[in-house]
Amino acid sequence: MANPELPVPGGLVLRPFRGVRFTVDDLAGVTSPPYDLIDEAGVRELLDTHPNNVVRLILPGIDQPRYAEAREKLQEWLSSGVLAADETPAIYVYEQSGPGILQRGLIGDVGLAGPDQHIVLPHENVMPGPVANRLALMRTTEANLEPIFLLYDGAGGAATRLVDRTATSRPPLAEAVTGDGVRHRLWAVTDTGELASINADLRPRQALIADGHHRYATYLELQREHHASRPAEPGPWDFGLALLVDSGAYPPHLKAIHRVIPELPLGEALAKARGSWQVREHAGLAEGLAALEESTGPAYLLSGGGPTYLLTDPDPDRLAHAMPTDRSAGWRALNTSILAEFLLPKVWGMRDDERSVRVVHHDPEAATQLARASGGTAVLLRPLAVEDVLAIAARGERVPRKSTSFGPKPRTGLVLRLLSTSAQSPPTSGPAPQEAGALSDPEVSGSWRSEQ
Repeated sequence: MANPELPVPGGLVLRPFRGVRFTVDDLAGVTSPPYDLIDEAGVRELLDTHPNNVVRLILPGIDQPRYAEAREKLQEWLSSGVLAADETPAIYVYEQSGPGILQRGLIGDVGLAGPDQHIVLPHENVMPGPVANRLALMRTTEANLEPIFLLYDGAGGAATRLVDRTATSRPPLAEAVTGDGVRHRLWAVTDTGELASINADLRPRQALIADGHHRYATYLELQREHHASRPAEPGPWDFGLALLVDSGAYPPHLKAIHRVIPELPLGEALAKARGSWQVREHAGLAEGLAALEESTGPAYLLSGGGPTYLLTDPDPDRLAHAMPTDRSAGWRALNTSILAEFLLPKVWGMRDDERSVRVVHHDPEAATQLARASGGTAVLLRPLAVEDVLAIAARGERVPRKSTSFGPKPRTGLVLRLLSTSAQSPPTSGPAPQEAGALSDPEVSGSWRSEQ
C-alpha cells in the first residue's frame, strides 16, 4: 500500500491536521460565504459585520487584490490569539442544517492526485486568471483559507456512520448560526482508531470536485512548484483543505449559474437568435422561468428587465454542425455546452470568456437587474442534473466553465489550514515556515472571484 505521506497517494486519503479556528464569541460574524460568491457590496457588508471577518484574508482589498495585507492580517490574528491552532490534529465533522438543508461531511487534508489517477475527479475546466490569483494568495499567506467541496459515494460506509454518530451524540467543538438561518456545527475526531477507520473506508473510493476547481488546480500547482525544487521531500503542499461529503447519504443541491452579456442588447440577441431558434415571448420573469422549467431539450430564457423570451428547438442541422464531434453525446446535450459552442459563438458571434460574459450564481432576478443596468442580455439556464455531471466526470470529460453550482457550500472561516510545518501532522521534513511561500505581494491578472 502506498504511503499517504508521499506526493502520490495510493487512494483517497484524508489526513488529520491542526485546524486553525477563530476564538471570538461571535463566530457567525467572522465567517463568510466562499470568496467567489461575494461581490464588492458583500465585501463591505462583511467588513462592517465584524473587524475580524475572514473576508479580510480571502479577498484582501476591495478594488484590487492585496495579498501582503492578507498575510499580515493572518499573522496579526495568530499573534494576538484571534486565531489559534488546535493542539491535537483532527479530522473535523461538519454539519450544516436549516430550512430544507441537512449536510454532514468531513473536513481534513485531502491527498492531492492528478486527474489521470482517477482519485479526485474534476468536472469543469479552469481559467488561468483565477488560478494565478489563488496561487498568489496561498503562496503569500502560506495557508489554505477555505476548503474545497468534494463529493463521494460512501455507500453508507464506516466514515459516514462515524459522521452521523458524532453529529448526533457528541457536543460540538464550535457552533454558529449565520444570517441565512443555517446552523453550522463542528466536531474534532482525534481518536486514532476512528481516524484509521475513516481512511480505510475512503481509500478505495473516488471524489468529485463539486466546488473549488480553481483552488484544487492551485493546490496542484503549489505542489508542482515545491517538488520541482525538492523532488524527494513530501510536505504540506501534498495535501489541500477539503470538505468531503457522502453524496448518497446527503444528496447535494445543484443550482444554475446564469450568464449576463453586457455588450449584447436584448433586441440584437433576439434578432440573431430567430434564424436558428424558436422564440416565445412571456410577460415577465416569473412566467418565463415557469416556461423554462417546463421546457425539454436545450432552452434558455433571455431577459433584460421587461418581457422575457424563451429560446427552444434549435435548428438541428446548425446545432449538429457546431458541436464538437470528439465529445460524448452526453456532453454535447448539456445546455452549457450548447451555449458555449453554438449559441454564443455561432449565433451571437462572441466567445465565452471572462471579459465578454459575466456569471451570476443562482439568482435570475440579480442576473436580470445586471442586464438591465448594463443594457445587455441575461441568459437564464436550468441547472444540470447531478447524474449527468457525474457521468461526464467519470468519462474523463470536463463540462464548460461555470456549468454547475453544488451546494450547500461550506462556510469560510470555521477552520483554516496553515502550510507551515508547525501546524501539520504528522510532522514533515519540508522547509521552514518562512521558506514555504516566501513571496512579495505579486502582480497577477484575471478575475480573482471566478471559481468552481
